[in-house]
Amino acid sequence: MDQVAFDKENHDRIKAVEKTFGASGKPLYKPGRFLVGQGCLMKQGRRKPETKVFFLFNDVLVYGSIILSGRLHKKLKIIPLENILLEDMEDSLVLKNQWLIRTPRKSFFVSAHSNEEKEAWIEHINLCQSNLLEAGTLRGSTFASTWIPDRVTHKCMRCFHNFSQTKRRHHCRKCGFLVCNACSKKRMLIEHIHATKKLRVCKICHAQNQEDETARRRGDSAGKNSLEDEDMVSSDEEDGEEMYENFPESYWLKRQ
Repeated sequence: MDQVAFDKENHDRIKAVEKTFGASGKPLYKPGRFLVGQGCLMKQGRRKPETKVFFLFNDVLVYGSIILSGRLHKKLKIIPLENILLEDMEDSLVLKNQWLIRTPRKSFFVSAHSNEEKEAWIEHINLCQSNLLEAGTLRGSTFASTWIPDRVTHKCMRCFHNFSQTKRRHHCRKCGFLVCNACSKKRMLIEHIHATKKLRVCKICHAQNQEDETARRRGDSAGKNSLEDEDMVSSDEEDGEEMYENFPESYWLKRQ
């Protein structure tokens, strides 16, 4: 296939992807962008895993909710590859063949139906990022913490009191922990998530931020943490029954 034929075929593919998102979607085609592959992956939501459709382009990762498989999608999300960091994860009770996608605004777990498909997604994303790096278009980013799914814990991860109808769950936007309202009354700027809006944070993250600010004002460029570091809870602590669906395998297109 010559370049002219490839460009036309690629244009038609991208326009077809745009069409599946209907009027609520966004333009995806631009010169130099081409579709690398697509498929369905399980994405860990706040309450439960859900099947999402993913499209990998040479410069962005696109995903959305499925209304009619292969024909109609909604809630289009576009993430520049420069804003993605991948982390391999062990299998959990709910998600098999999973890995973590970190972005500046939000980080989330995804899983494939097989380990081979998982490795293929990671390999293709890494290859696209390497190509962007060689072209000088890949820049560094600060990544958001992973939100702990609601079902992971029935207690506030700061005061350890049980959640209830009156003591509701909230997420700290800094560390991603599940916390109660009493432990997350503070707000602060997290510039890589929102440049001007103060966001809900837990008391530990707020205290750490205050301490870091004090250290910077004193000229302590190191800004070492005096509060105890806490490990993020992975999705492997979540109980639940198997939630996989029989969705088709991802497929990959050759670049001409």
